[in-house]
Amino acid sequence: MMALTRVGYYNLTGILDFYKHAGSATAIIDHRKDVREVIPDASPKLVERIRDCEAHIHRAEEEYEWTQQHGVRILRWGDDEYPQRLAECTDAPLILYYKGTADLNQMRVINIVGTRHCTIYGQDIVRHFIDGLREICGNRMLVVSGLAYGVDIAAHRNALEKGFETVGVLAHGLDDLYPPRHRETAKRMLTQGGLLTEYMTHTNADKMNFVRRNRIVAGMCDATVLVESAAHGGGLITCGIAQEYGREVFAFPGNINQEYSEGCNNLIRKNGATLITSAKDFAESMGWLDDRRLERAQKEGIERQMFPDLSPDQQRIVETLQKTNDLQVNMLSNMTGLSVGKVAAEMFELEMKGVARSLPGSVCHLL
Repeated sequence: MMALTRVGYYNLTGILDFYKHAGSATAIIDHRKDVREVIPDASPKLVERIRDCEAHIHRAEEEYEWTQQHGVRILRWGDDEYPQRLAECTDAPLILYYKGTADLNQMRVINIVGTRHCTIYGQDIVRHFIDGLREICGNRMLVVSGLAYGVDIAAHRNALEKGFETVGVLAHGLDDLYPPRHRETAKRMLTQGGLLTEYMTHTNADKMNFVRRNRIVAGMCDATVLVESAAHGGGLITCGIAQEYGREVFAFPGNINQEYSEGCNNLIRKNGATLITSAKDFAESMGWLDDRRLERAQKEGIERQMFPDLSPDQQRIVETLQKTNDLQVNMLSNMTGLSVGKVAAEMFELEMKGVARSLPGSVCHLL
C-alpha cells in the first residue's frame, strides 16, 4: 500500500477509489502488468504508472524499515487506528505515518487554525478559548493543528499547558521538522498527542504539501475553528475543505480595520462560519453543554431510564454507540451493517424515545 501512495500521488480521489475497487494493494501490485484485469476502467496514465512501479516498491521497502527503526506507526486506510472521520473523505490518504500516544478517534476532535502572523488579540483568543474548553470538557478532547507559526503553535502550546492531547499534521516526513524552532514543542507532543503525516521521509516541505495537509486537518476533526486570518490564507483553505466535508466551521470576529481579522469577518459575513466569541458559544453549538449537564446529573445519582422497547436495529445502534459514542452516520452505518438511510430513520426514533440524538456534522450521540 505504501508503494501505491507513490503511484497515486497526484490523484488522491482516484487512487482511493482504485484501491476500494480492487480490494487490496496486493491485488493491484500483483496485477501491475495487467491492471485492467482488476480494474477494467483504469485510465491509461494510471495503468502506465502502476506498470512501472518497481522503483516505488523499493522506496516503500526502505520507508518501512525506517518506520520500524524509529517507532513510527503506519496507519492504513481501513485500519481501526486510522482516523475514522478522515476515512469517510473521498480524498483520504491510503497511508498515514504517526508517532505519538493520542487516540485519533476520540469522542471530541477539533482543529484550531489561522494566520502565521498571529497578533496579541489572536493569542488571547486561543488562550481563553482553550481555557474555556478545559472547564467544559475536562481534558477529554483532541486539539489538532499544523505546528506552523502563529495560531497553530499557540493552539498546540496552550493545549499542552491545559492538559489536552494535541496532534500536529505535518507537510513533510517524520525525519524532519518545519519550522525547526518548534522542535521542543513537538517533542512534548510525542508524549501528549503526536505528529501525523501522509509523507514519506526525505519529503521537502513544499508549498503544495501544506495545502494538501489541510484536508487531513479538516477531515479528521468534528469542527474547524478559525482564529485570525487575512483575506487569503491557509486557514481559510482548511475552512473551505471542512465545509466540503460537511464539518462544522466556526470563526472569531475581529476588528474591521485589522488585516488579520478580514478573513474571519468575511467568512462569517458570507455564512461560511458560525460566529463565536467564547468556548461556551462553541460548546453550545456542538451540543457539548448538554453532555456536561447529563454527566453532572449522573454523578448526582440521576440515572438514565432503562431503554424503552427497542427494535433489533435500534438495539444494534445503541450497542455500537455504547462501545464508541459520537459516530458519524456513515461510520455507524459501516459498523452496524445498516444502510445510511436506515440509520437516519432509526436515529429519529431513538431521539423520540430519549435514548440518542443527532449532533452537528451528522454525528450520532448516545445519551
